[in-house]
Amino acid sequence: MLVVENLSKNYGKLKALSEVSFHIKSGEIVGLLGPNGAGKSTALKAITGLVRPNGGNITIGEYDHKDIKAKVLFTYIAETPDLYDMLTVMEHMQFSAYAYSLNNWQDKANNLLELFELKDKANELGKNLSKGMKQKVSICSGLLHNPELLIFDEPFIGLDPKAIRELKNIFRKLKDNGKSILISSHLLDSIEDLCDRLLVLKNGKLIAKGTLDDLKSRLESERFTSLEDVFLEVTK
Repeated sequence: MLVVENLSKNYGKLKALSEVSFHIKSGEIVGLLGPNGAGKSTALKAITGLVRPNGGNITIGEYDHKDIKAKVLFTYIAETPDLYDMLTVMEHMQFSAYAYSLNNWQDKANNLLELFELKDKANELGKNLSKGMKQKVSICSGLLHNPELLIFDEPFIGLDPKAIRELKNIFRKLKDNGKSILISSHLLDSIEDLCDRLLVLKNGKLIAKGTLDDLKSRLESERFTSLEDVFLEVTK
Protein backbone atom coordinates (compact mmCIF):
# COMPACT_ATOMS: atom_id res chain seq x y z
CA MET A 1 0.00 0.00 0.00
CA LEU A 2 2.90 2.35 0.76
CA VAL A 3 6.37 2.13 -0.76
CA VAL A 4 9.11 4.60 0.16
CA GLU A 5 12.36 4.32 -1.77
CA ASN A 6 15.56 6.26 -1.01
CA LEU A 7 13.69 9.19 0.51
CA SER A 8 15.95 12.18 1.18
CA LYS A 9 15.20 15.66 2.46
CA ASN A 10 17.63 18.50 3.15
CA TYR A 11 17.05 21.80 4.90
CA GLY A 12 20.07 23.73 3.73
CA LYS A 13 23.08 21.80 4.99
CA LEU A 14 20.96 19.77 7.41
CA LYS A 15 20.15 16.27 6.14
CA ALA A 16 16.75 15.60 7.72
CA LEU A 17 16.37 12.30 5.84
CA SER A 18 19.04 10.25 4.09
CA GLU A 19 17.92 7.56 1.60
CA VAL A 20 15.18 6.10 3.80
CA SER A 21 13.40 3.06 2.34
CA PHE A 22 10.53 0.97 3.70
CA HIS A 23 7.12 -0.38 2.77
CA ILE A 24 3.78 -1.10 4.42
CA LYS A 25 1.49 -3.89 3.28
CA SER A 26 -2.28 -3.97 3.45
CA GLY A 27 -3.54 -5.08 6.85
CA GLU A 28 -0.33 -4.04 8.62
CA ILE A 29 0.38 -1.62 11.46
CA VAL A 30 3.89 -0.16 11.43
CA GLY A 31 5.39 2.01 14.14
CA LEU A 32 7.83 4.81 13.26
CA LEU A 33 10.13 5.51 16.19
CA GLY A 34 13.08 7.75 16.89
CA PRO A 35 14.41 10.41 19.26
CA ASN A 36 13.56 14.08 18.81
CA GLY A 37 14.98 15.40 15.56
CA ALA A 38 15.31 11.95 14.03
CA GLY A 39 13.22 12.89 10.99
CA LYS A 40 9.92 11.17 11.81
CA SER A 41 7.63 14.13 11.15
CA THR A 42 9.62 15.09 8.06
CA ALA A 43 9.14 11.57 6.70
CA LEU A 44 5.38 11.71 7.28
CA LYS A 45 5.09 15.16 5.70
CA ALA A 46 7.10 14.01 2.70
CA ILE A 47 4.81 11.00 2.24
CA THR A 48 1.70 13.16 2.45
CA GLY A 49 3.09 15.84 0.13
CA LEU A 50 3.37 18.58 2.74
CA VAL A 51 7.12 18.91 2.12
CA ARG A 52 8.97 18.30 -1.12
CA PRO A 53 11.71 15.63 -0.92
CA ASN A 54 15.12 16.21 -2.45
CA GLY A 55 15.23 12.64 -3.68
CA GLY A 56 13.49 9.30 -3.72
CA ASN A 57 10.16 7.84 -4.80
CA ILE A 58 6.91 7.40 -2.87
CA THR A 59 3.91 5.42 -4.10
CA ILE A 60 0.56 4.91 -2.41
CA GLY A 61 -1.37 2.03 -3.90
CA GLU A 62 -0.15 2.09 -7.48
CA TYR A 63 -0.02 5.87 -7.70
CA ASP A 64 2.65 8.50 -7.13
CA HIS A 65 1.97 10.09 -3.75
CA LYS A 66 1.27 13.49 -5.34
CA ASP A 67 -1.44 12.07 -7.62
CA ILE A 68 -4.99 13.00 -6.61
CA LYS A 69 -5.88 9.29 -6.83
CA ALA A 70 -3.27 8.58 -4.16
CA LYS A 71 -4.53 11.38 -1.92
CA VAL A 72 -8.01 9.83 -1.84
CA LEU A 73 -6.49 6.60 -0.51
CA PHE A 74 -4.93 8.01 2.66
CA THR A 75 -5.62 10.21 5.63
CA TYR A 76 -3.06 12.13 7.70
CA ILE A 77 -3.63 13.10 11.32
CA ALA A 78 -1.03 15.66 12.40
CA GLU A 79 0.44 15.84 15.89
CA THR A 80 -1.05 19.29 16.54
CA PRO A 81 -4.76 19.45 15.71
CA ASP A 82 -5.62 22.55 13.69
CA LEU A 83 -9.37 23.03 13.46
CA TYR A 84 -11.34 25.93 12.04
CA ASP A 85 -12.29 28.20 14.94
CA MET A 86 -15.72 29.08 13.61
CA LEU A 87 -16.84 25.64 12.44
CA THR A 88 -18.69 23.32 14.79
CA VAL A 89 -17.60 19.74 15.33
CA MET A 90 -20.32 18.45 12.99
CA GLU A 91 -19.42 21.08 10.41
CA HIS A 92 -15.87 19.74 10.42
CA MET A 93 -17.31 16.32 9.61
CA GLN A 94 -19.43 17.88 6.88
CA PHE A 95 -16.37 19.68 5.49
CA SER A 96 -14.52 16.36 5.26
CA ALA A 97 -17.53 14.67 3.65
CA TYR A 98 -17.75 17.38 1.00
CA ALA A 99 -13.99 17.28 0.36
CA TYR A 100 -14.27 13.57 -0.52
CA SER A 101 -17.68 13.87 -2.22
CA LEU A 102 -19.29 11.48 0.26
CA ASN A 103 -22.99 10.65 0.23
CA ASN A 104 -25.04 9.49 3.20
CA TRP A 105 -22.19 10.27 5.56
CA GLN A 106 -24.26 11.50 8.52
CA ASP A 107 -24.80 8.14 10.24
CA LYS A 108 -21.11 7.27 10.12
CA ALA A 109 -20.20 10.74 11.38
CA ASN A 110 -22.59 10.37 14.31
CA ASN A 111 -21.20 6.91 15.09
CA LEU A 112 -17.63 8.23 15.12
CA LEU A 113 -18.54 11.16 17.35
CA GLU A 114 -20.32 8.82 19.73
CA LEU A 115 -17.38 6.44 19.79
CA PHE A 116 -15.04 9.27 20.81
CA GLU A 117 -17.58 10.75 23.22
CA LEU A 118 -18.06 13.90 21.17
CA LYS A 119 -21.77 13.54 20.45
CA ASP A 120 -22.67 16.22 23.01
CA LYS A 121 -20.08 18.54 21.40
CA ALA A 122 -21.48 18.26 17.87
CA ASN A 123 -22.58 21.91 17.83
CA GLU A 124 -19.55 23.29 19.71
CA LEU A 125 -17.23 25.64 17.85
CA GLY A 126 -13.68 24.49 17.21
CA LYS A 127 -12.20 27.41 19.16
CA ASN A 128 -13.96 26.25 22.33
CA LEU A 129 -12.55 22.73 22.36
CA SER A 130 -9.64 21.45 24.44
CA LYS A 131 -6.57 20.06 22.69
CA GLY A 132 -7.69 16.51 23.43
CA MET A 133 -11.12 17.14 21.94
CA LYS A 134 -9.57 18.78 18.88
CA GLN A 135 -7.44 15.68 18.41
CA LYS A 136 -10.54 13.51 18.57
CA VAL A 137 -12.30 15.67 15.96
CA SER A 138 -9.27 15.41 13.66
CA ILE A 139 -9.29 11.63 13.98
CA CYS A 140 -13.05 11.39 13.36
CA SER A 141 -12.75 13.61 10.27
CA GLY A 142 -9.85 11.54 8.98
CA LEU A 143 -11.71 8.25 9.35
CA LEU A 144 -14.92 9.43 7.70
CA HIS A 145 -13.98 8.66 4.07
CA ASN A 146 -12.77 5.12 4.88
CA PRO A 147 -9.12 5.52 3.74
CA GLU A 148 -6.91 2.55 2.85
CA LEU A 149 -3.78 4.06 4.42
CA LEU A 150 -3.85 5.94 7.72
CA ILE A 151 -0.85 8.05 8.77
CA PHE A 152 -0.75 9.26 12.37
CA ASP A 153 1.79 11.60 13.93
CA GLU A 154 1.62 11.16 17.73
CA PRO A 155 -2.07 10.14 17.74
CA PHE A 156 -2.23 9.44 21.49
CA ILE A 157 -1.00 12.85 22.66
CA GLY A 158 -3.78 14.71 24.46
CA LEU A 159 -6.13 11.73 24.66
CA ASP A 160 -7.41 10.36 27.95
CA PRO A 161 -6.80 6.67 28.78
CA LYS A 162 -10.25 5.60 27.61
CA ALA A 163 -9.85 7.40 24.28
CA ILE A 164 -6.40 5.81 23.83
CA ARG A 165 -7.91 2.37 24.39
CA GLU A 166 -10.75 3.07 21.96
CA LEU A 167 -8.33 4.36 19.32
CA LYS A 168 -6.16 1.27 19.66
CA ASN A 169 -9.26 -0.89 19.25
CA ILE A 170 -10.12 1.10 16.12
CA PHE A 171 -6.60 0.52 14.78
CA ARG A 172 -7.03 -3.23 15.29
CA LYS A 173 -10.42 -3.26 13.56
CA LEU A 174 -9.01 -1.28 10.64
CA LYS A 175 -6.12 -3.75 10.38
CA ASP A 176 -8.59 -6.65 10.36
CA ASN A 177 -10.35 -4.92 7.46
CA GLY A 178 -7.13 -4.77 5.48
CA LYS A 179 -6.20 -1.15 6.16
CA SER A 180 -2.57 -0.03 6.40
CA ILE A 181 -1.51 2.13 9.35
CA LEU A 182 1.70 4.08 9.96
CA ILE A 183 2.05 5.48 13.47
CA SER A 184 4.76 7.84 14.69
CA SER A 185 4.79 7.94 18.49
CA HIS A 186 6.92 8.67 21.54
CA LEU A 187 4.52 6.69 23.75
CA LEU A 188 6.28 3.37 23.36
CA ASP A 189 4.03 1.52 25.80
CA SER A 190 0.99 2.55 23.73
CA ILE A 191 2.23 0.95 20.51
CA GLU A 192 4.30 -1.98 21.80
CA ASP A 193 1.37 -4.40 21.63
CA LEU A 194 -0.11 -2.77 18.54
CA CYS A 195 2.50 -2.77 15.77
CA ASP A 196 3.38 -5.65 13.45
CA ARG A 197 6.71 -4.07 12.55
CA LEU A 198 8.86 -1.18 13.74
CA LEU A 199 11.01 1.38 11.94
CA VAL A 200 13.66 3.24 13.95
CA LEU A 201 15.07 6.54 12.68
CA LYS A 202 18.11 8.34 14.03
CA ASN A 203 19.71 11.47 12.55
CA GLY A 204 17.60 11.04 9.42
CA LYS A 205 18.70 7.47 8.76
CA LEU A 206 16.74 4.24 9.13
CA ILE A 207 18.94 2.34 11.59
CA ALA A 208 16.66 -0.60 12.42
CA LYS A 209 13.49 -2.25 11.18
CA GLY A 210 11.55 -5.44 11.79
CA THR A 211 9.33 -6.99 14.41
CA LEU A 212 10.05 -6.40 18.08
CA ASP A 213 11.38 -9.97 18.28
CA ASP A 214 13.64 -9.28 15.29
CA LEU A 215 15.13 -6.27 17.03
CA LYS A 216 15.56 -8.16 20.29
CA SER A 217 17.36 -10.96 18.45
CA ARG A 218 19.64 -8.46 16.77
CA LEU A 219 20.74 -7.18 20.18
CA GLU A 220 21.54 -10.74 21.29
CA SER A 221 20.73 -10.12 24.92
CA GLU A 222 17.94 -11.22 27.23
CA ARG A 223 18.22 -7.87 29.04
CA PHE A 224 16.14 -6.15 26.37
CA THR A 225 12.62 -7.37 27.02
CA SER A 226 10.45 -4.34 26.24
CA LEU A 227 10.12 -1.95 23.33
CA GLU A 228 11.52 0.79 25.55
CA ASP A 229 14.63 -1.32 26.26
CA VAL A 230 15.14 -2.00 22.57
CA PHE A 231 14.53 1.60 21.54
CA LEU A 232 17.00 3.02 24.05
CA GLU A 233 19.64 0.49 23.08
CA VAL A 234 19.46 0.92 19.31
CA THR A 235 19.30 4.72 19.48
CA LYS A 236 21.97 5.31 22.12
